[in-house]
Amino acid sequence: MMQSGVPLCHTCGESVGFAPNGEIFVACHECNFPLCQSCLGFELKEGAKSCPRCGASYVQYSEDSLVADEKGVSAGRLTMASHLQEYQGSGGHGRNLSTISAADSDAISEPGNAIWKNRVESWKDKKNKKKKTSAKTEKEAEIPPEQQMEEKQSAEAAEPLSRTFPLPSNKITPYRVVIIMRLIVLGLFFHYRVTHPVDSAFGLWLTSIICEIWFAVSWVLDQFPKWSPISRETYIDRLSLRFEKDGVSELAPVDFFVSTVDPLKEPPLITANTVLSILAADYPVEKISCYVSDDGSAMLTFEALSETADFSRKWVPFCKKFSIEPRAPEFYFSQKIDYLKDKIQPSFVKERRAMKRDYEEFKVRVNALVAKAQKTPDEGWTMQDGTSWPGNNPRDHPGMIQVFLGHSGAHDIDGNELPRLVYVSREKRPGYQHHKKAGAMNALVRVSAILTNAPYILNLDCDHYVNNSKAVREAMCFMMDPQVGKDVCYIQFPQRFDGIDKSDRYANRNIVFFDVNMKGLDGIQGPVYVGTGCVFNRQALYGYGPMSMPALPKSSSSCSWCCCCCCCRSKKPAKDKSEMYRDAKREELNAAIFNLQEIDNYDEYERSMLISQMSFEKSFGLSSVFIESTLMENGGVPDSTNPSTLIKEAIHVISCGYEEKTEWGKEIGWIYGSVTEDILTGFKMHCRGWRSIYCMPLRPAFKGSAPINLSDRLHQVLRWALGSVEIFLSRHCPLWYGFGGGRLKWLQRLAYISTIVYPFTSLPLIAYCSLPAICLLTGKFIIPTLSNIASVWFLLLFISIISTSVLELRWSGVSIEDLWRNEQFWVIGGVSAHLFAVFQGFLKMLAGLDTNFTVTAKAADDAEFGELYLFKWTTLLIPPTTLLVVNLVGVVAGFSDALNSGYEAWGPLFGKVFFAFWVILHLYPFLKGLMGRQNRTPTIVVLWSVLLASVFSLIWVKIDPFLSNSDGSDLSQKCISIDC
Repeated sequence: MMQSGVPLCHTCGESVGFAPNGEIFVACHECNFPLCQSCLGFELKEGAKSCPRCGASYVQYSEDSLVADEKGVSAGRLTMASHLQEYQGSGGHGRNLSTISAADSDAISEPGNAIWKNRVESWKDKKNKKKKTSAKTEKEAEIPPEQQMEEKQSAEAAEPLSRTFPLPSNKITPYRVVIIMRLIVLGLFFHYRVTHPVDSAFGLWLTSIICEIWFAVSWVLDQFPKWSPISRETYIDRLSLRFEKDGVSELAPVDFFVSTVDPLKEPPLITANTVLSILAADYPVEKISCYVSDDGSAMLTFEALSETADFSRKWVPFCKKFSIEPRAPEFYFSQKIDYLKDKIQPSFVKERRAMKRDYEEFKVRVNALVAKAQKTPDEGWTMQDGTSWPGNNPRDHPGMIQVFLGHSGAHDIDGNELPRLVYVSREKRPGYQHHKKAGAMNALVRVSAILTNAPYILNLDCDHYVNNSKAVREAMCFMMDPQVGKDVCYIQFPQRFDGIDKSDRYANRNIVFFDVNMKGLDGIQGPVYVGTGCVFNRQALYGYGPMSMPALPKSSSSCSWCCCCCCCRSKKPAKDKSEMYRDAKREELNAAIFNLQEIDNYDEYERSMLISQMSFEKSFGLSSVFIESTLMENGGVPDSTNPSTLIKEAIHVISCGYEEKTEWGKEIGWIYGSVTEDILTGFKMHCRGWRSIYCMPLRPAFKGSAPINLSDRLHQVLRWALGSVEIFLSRHCPLWYGFGGGRLKWLQRLAYISTIVYPFTSLPLIAYCSLPAICLLTGKFIIPTLSNIASVWFLLLFISIISTSVLELRWSGVSIEDLWRNEQFWVIGGVSAHLFAVFQGFLKMLAGLDTNFTVTAKAADDAEFGELYLFKWTTLLIPPTTLLVVNLVGVVAGFSDALNSGYEAWGPLFGKVFFAFWVILHLYPFLKGLMGRQNRTPTIVVLWSVLLASVFSLIWVKIDPFLSNSDGSDLSQKCISIDC
C-alpha cells in the first residue's frame, strides 16, 4: 500500500521509498520519474545512463552512492521535497507541480514494460529481497478481462507521449573524437603554414592563410552545435487514450496560418490545395481554424478561397472516410502508386472517380478565375453585388475579414461540421511601415486571438501542404505533455519538397541542413525556426518567458508595473510570492515580458492591482479584448466578449496604425528588421529561456515546392543571406545580444552566430577560388616545398576531413551524394548570392539603398522538369562564370608552360592543377545550369565573363605584385631589347 504522497516505482510497482534524511527519493530531477533506489541501481549496473522518460542524464548517481544510501549514509543529493522547494523558489508555475502530487502519482506509477519488469524481478529473486511474483499473478487472475483491459489502457495513457533517443555511443563517440583530433591537426597545420612563408609569392601566401583561417573558424561554428544530436519518437496512440475519451476530445485547439501575397506568382490552385489539406487534417474539426492572409488584397485570392470552401464540403468527408494520404487533391491524384492498396471498401473506386471529376471541375473554375485576372479592368474589380472591391489598390485599402466556414456555418455533404476558414487582408495606407510577411503574420496573431484564440499556432507557406494528416497530433505529443511542453516555444518540422529532379543538381532539398544540423541542434536548446512547418506556443509569441524559467537578478525588476506587483504583494503577505507572480521583464531585452502565474485564482480587483492596464496597452495595443485573450493560457474566447462585436474588434486589430508605439515586431510576435524574420524570431525566443523541438515523423509532415532552376535558386539563397547580413548589422546580432540573462546555451549561440556570419565567407571564398588560376598564370604557388613532417600534417588534415564527413554520414543517415551536392552549392552560392548579399546589406545600412537584381526568364521545355532547364538572366551569374573561365584558362596556361619548360615543371604543376580542378568540379552544376538542355550558354553570360577574365589577365600581366624587382627589371630589359 502506497504511503500518502509517496509515488510508486514505475518498474516494480513498489513505493519509491525515502532518502536517509526522510524525504521522498528522486531518481530524475528533470521530470521526477518515479523509480526506487533498487531499480535505479539495477539500471546503472546494466549501463543505463539517462532517464527513460525525458532522456536526462543520471549524473548525480553512481552505484557506490546508492549502496551508501541503502546503508544509511547520505550521498548529498537533493530529495523530492527540496527539489520542489527550489523549483517554487525560482518562480515555478503552481499548476506544473500537480503532476507529482499523490493523486497523480497513482496514475503514472502503473507497472511498465513486461520484459523490463521480469528482468527486475529475476534480479530481486537472486538478491533474496522480495518474492511476491506468484501472489501477484494469482491476484491478477481474479480480475475480469474487461477490467484488465481498462487498467492496461489507463496505464498506457499515463505513459509519456514522446521519448528521446540519444545517439548510440558507438556512433557519436568516434565522431566527437575525430572532431577533437581535427582541431588538433588544424592547430599543427596552421603552425606550419604561418612559420613557413613563401617569400617568392608572399602576397598569395598571406591571402591563402587568411582564407584558410576563416574557413577553419566557420567549420568550428558549424561543427560544435552537432556535438550531441538526438532523435525523438512520438506515441500518437497514447495521446488519443489520454485526451480523447468517451467521444469527447480534450485536445488543444490549433490555429493554422497560411500567408500569400501575389496570386499571379503564387498560383491560387496551390494555395487552395494547402487550405484543403488543412481542413481535412486528422484532428477534431472544432479544434481547427485556418486563417489565410492575403497581403496583396487580390480579389482573385478571395474568389479562389470561396471556391475552395465550396469544394471542401465534398473533399473533407472523402478524405476522412477513406483515410487517404496526402489530403491535398492535386498531389493525391498525381501519385503514381496503387491507390487501391489498403482500401477494402467496395465503394472506394466509384467515389474516388467521382471525386477526381469534381476536382477537375474545381481546377477549371479556379484556372478560369486566374485567366480572368490577367487583365485588370480600368475601373477596378467589382463584386457580385455591384460594389467596388475594397482592395483594388493594394497599397491603400481597408482591412477585410471574411469567415467562409465555421462552427455555425455550412456543413459538408454528410451534414458534419467543417473547420473554420477565415480570409484576412490587413489594412494598408501610404506612409505606414507594413513589414511584409512578418507584419502580416502578426496581424494574423491578433485576428486569431480575437476570433478563436487557440493556444497553439501552426504556420505554413501557401505552397506547403499537409502531407501527413496526423502532423498536428505529432506536435501535440510534445506540447500537451506536462513534463515536456512546459518550456517549449515551438515544434519545428523538416522541410520536404516535391517536383525536384532525382540528382537534385542545386541542393534544393537541403538534406544536410535538415537531417544533420537541425538534428544536432535538437540536442542542445532546439532547432532554429525556418519559416514554415512550425507549431508555436502562442504565449511564446506574446513575449512571455517559459514557466520553468529561473528567477531573474534583482536589477532586472525595476520596471513600474513590477513595483505595482510588489506593493500588491505587501498587502497579501499570506500568499507565496513565487506562486503569485514572476517578473520576466529584462532591461537588456527592452521587453515588456510577463510571466503570468496563477492569474485565474485572483478576482478582478486583485488582477487589476497585479497588472497595469496601461503597461499592457503599451505592449499589445489598444484592444481590451485582445489583451484579455493574452491572459488565457489555455486559449478560448473570453466570456466577457460580445460575439456580435468580434469581427469589428478583429478589423480594429489589423488596422495599419495599431502597432504604433507598441512592442509588436520588437519583442512580441514575428520580429521586424530582417527579411529572414524566422531566424530572428526563434533567436529571441531562445534568448528568453525557451527551448524548441525537432520532430521528424516517418511520413514527412509537410511538403512544398522549391525553385529548381538555377536563377530562382540563387535568388532564394540571396534573400536568406541578405537577411543574415541584416541581423549581423542590427542590435540582435548573436555576437553581442542577450548575454545578460545567460539563458542561451553557448553551443546554441554558436549555431546562431553561424547562421548570420556565413554570407561573409563569400569574400575569402572568392579569393581562394581565384588563387589556383593566379598560381597557374604566374608560375607561383602558395605552399613551399614540403618536408616529410609537413607532408604528414597535410595528410592528417585530409584524413580528418574525410573521417568527419564519413562519421557524420553514419550517424545522420544522409547519402554521400547529398553531402557532395551540398558542398558544391555551398561554393556556387558563396561566390554569387552570398557575395551580393554582403554588398547589398552594407549598401542598405550605409546609404539606405535597396538594390534589386532583376531576373529575365527565357523559354523552357514543356517536358518533365522543364523548369530545371529554364534560364533566367541575372547579375548573380557573372562571378561564378568568371571564376570558371579564369580557372580553365589557367589550366591551359599551366599545361602549356609545363610543355615548354620540360619534365621538371610537371611536379609543381600537379598541386596547382589539383586546386584548379577543385574549383571547376564544385562549379560544375553551375556550368550545367548555364548550358541548359541544349548545351548553349546565353551570349550575354559569355561576353561578360570573357570581358572580365580578359581585363583581369591584362591587369595581371601589366602589374604583377608578386614578381620580385629583379624579375621585373629583367622583364623590362627583355621588352626593351625586343622593341629595339
